[in-house]
Amino acid sequence: MPTGACGVNCDACRLRLWELCSSCGPGKSEQARKKLEAQQRILGKPCPILACAAMNHIDYCLRDCSAFPCDVFSSGPYPFSQGFLEMQQRRRQQPPPALDHNRRPVSIPEEYWEELSRRDVTTLCNWTLAQPHPEGGLQFRCLYRELWVDVGRRCIKVLIGGSWENLDDPMVTMITLLYFNGVNALLPLGKDLVGPKDLKEAHYFTGDHALPLAPVLERYGNDLEGFRRAAMHLHGQALDMADAAFRLHPFPRVPVTYLIWAGDEEFSPKLSVLFDRSIEKVFSASAIWTLVKVVNHALLRGPMDAHGQFCQEAGHRIQ
Repeated sequence: MPTGACGVNCDACRLRLWELCSSCGPGKSEQARKKLEAQQRILGKPCPILACAAMNHIDYCLRDCSAFPCDVFSSGPYPFSQGFLEMQQRRRQQPPPALDHNRRPVSIPEEYWEELSRRDVTTLCNWTLAQPHPEGGLQFRCLYRELWVDVGRRCIKVLIGGSWENLDDPMVTMITLLYFNGVNALLPLGKDLVGPKDLKEAHYFTGDHALPLAPVLERYGNDLEGFRRAAMHLHGQALDMADAAFRLHPFPRVPVTYLIWAGDEEFSPKLSVLFDRSIEKVFSASAIWTLVKVVNHALLRGPMDAHGQFCQEAGHRIQ
């Protein structure tokens, strides 16, 4: 393939046309292995970026590595400027674009907070397995983070290093308010796993409203180990289904199951998402779309802490 692990597309380089240089290829490719051998033989040492990607079984640093941009890039003379690396670092700590299922900016209606303020916290905790927060509102685990729905201040906070900080993520805020305003009973979880086509509003999940699974499939379709690491970081429960499957909990009583089948020479990778049947008693179809979008972003973010920093135990670097 023409794109190297570092992200440089060799198709756009004249050196390739002159046959003075060839692409390094993705880090997991045979092309990369041969390039590393040639670099060692001709230059006396391999490119540290390509060597790191190959060692960690990563195809593309910018897409697949939670450590990017790391010191392997910042200490070297190429391929990216310091300004580019700083931009990447800054934007990787930002929440995803807050766009709804119609690609419109998410706006939190004030009446959602008003409605939640009128609900009984004890009852909601009994129904949802959330906990009452000492200062008011609800506390619950969302995937790998502890969140506090501060109803009095009308915001959601995340626990970081023992202290609560405001969470600037309209998508998470929206789906949280929809959940706690929508649940009206203790809904038992069964063994009836259903896909979007099995729901009462199945007609919704077509065309532009299909579940946004393509980015997750692109990232993990050929990297099942990376998918497992990301899902385990989100406190997912491994299941004996497909080639890799995990049950994730964006809310304590709302499981979302991701299944990946690896591709081969004949078939492309495949990704499916399943829900407990009870989900449609709480969420509308558009809310389910938003919920999946939130979980997708957490999976794509990978093993990072609440500050957006790479968790060192999740990978290794080569200097």
